[in-house]
Amino acid sequence: MTKTVMEASHAISEAVKMIKPDVVPAYPITPQTHIVERISDFVADGDLKTEYMRVESEFAAISACLGASATGVRVYTSTSAQGLALMFEILFIVSGMRLPVGMTVVNRAMSAPISIWNDHQDSISCRDTGWIQMYAETAQECYDLTLMQYKISENKNVLLPSMVCLDGFTLSHVYEPFDVPSQGRVDDFLPRYSPYHAILDPEQPLTLGAIGFPSHYMELRYSQIEAMENSIDIIEKTFNEFSDKFPVQVERSRPERYFHTEEYLMDDAEIVLVAMGSVCGTIKSAVDKLREKGERVGLLKLITYRPFPRDAIKNALKDVKKVAVLEKAVSPGANGPVFDEISSLLYEGDKRPEIRSFIIGLGGRDVRLDHIERIYEMTKEGKGKKQEWMF
Repeated sequence: MTKTVMEASHAISEAVKMIKPDVVPAYPITPQTHIVERISDFVADGDLKTEYMRVESEFAAISACLGASATGVRVYTSTSAQGLALMFEILFIVSGMRLPVGMTVVNRAMSAPISIWNDHQDSISCRDTGWIQMYAETAQECYDLTLMQYKISENKNVLLPSMVCLDGFTLSHVYEPFDVPSQGRVDDFLPRYSPYHAILDPEQPLTLGAIGFPSHYMELRYSQIEAMENSIDIIEKTFNEFSDKFPVQVERSRPERYFHTEEYLMDDAEIVLVAMGSVCGTIKSAVDKLREKGERVGLLKLITYRPFPRDAIKNALKDVKKVAVLEKAVSPGANGPVFDEISSLLYEGDKRPEIRSFIIGLGGRDVRLDHIERIYEMTKEGKGKKQEWMF
């Protein structure tokens, strides 16, 4: 492997270059633009042979992905916030047609008011579209998960699109060290895509995405649910294969092995903080400080959010006394989305930990060590409301 220092956005571009997609529809939106700019450089320099399409909107970008993938080729695109929202209609169609499109979502707050800074409200709002979702903490994870998403999505027992999500600016524009494997090793891990089902072919006309009458619409939707459930095992197998073939080289740049979740200092933890994305790096530092004071605290980092890793979460939290869910998203009129899902899991057991919700970092608000320490103290002492906003 070659160790390099690079912006996390460019780490994704490097991964895309090694994946060698056949079609890349691109449309710029802050803070995602650096990814497709770097890919355009690769194409212009002859380092990547792909059909690079400069489309007129994000709706056009995802529509081009749909059409290209339906012909049986590998495709890639990326977006953020309002761009992802503009894709919303087609997200359902891509998933419903079982097309393994790969996409990067550089998380950014939704307006109004206008914000170009980070939170998770854009991708969380798309959690029910039938796309696999994975969240990266570091540049290394951005690179690794981008390689793995295609191995997962293109599996014949899955055939669902996927998005790798990373925090805008707080990760996307940060320079970090990471390891880049050789092209040969990547090709060994991820061979060229060979479609498993019928594709658009002028020599053999067919209809894709046809009308779904009430007589069979539910069955088709259920097949998506089954595919998402199938992906739980496929993700685990892919993570294991990747961890074996590409052992970690950079200290704390990623888990020693990939799983649906990462458990950090949880062996004897009585209080566990749950989060996803780049804020987990800050939480790890806070956990280290609290551990030095003798506090039995740990972190449960969610890497996969769709499919929701129910068994992994329940197993990780089964002996914990108190849980604090920290999330960069809100659901007006309800609780935090991640909090509600974890609460429903823990409700099933006889021995349930006390669980609290903390809304953090909306619109790019800094999340500091003292915020994490305050969340820990509030959780430990049982203070605050059911849903606490950390300003």
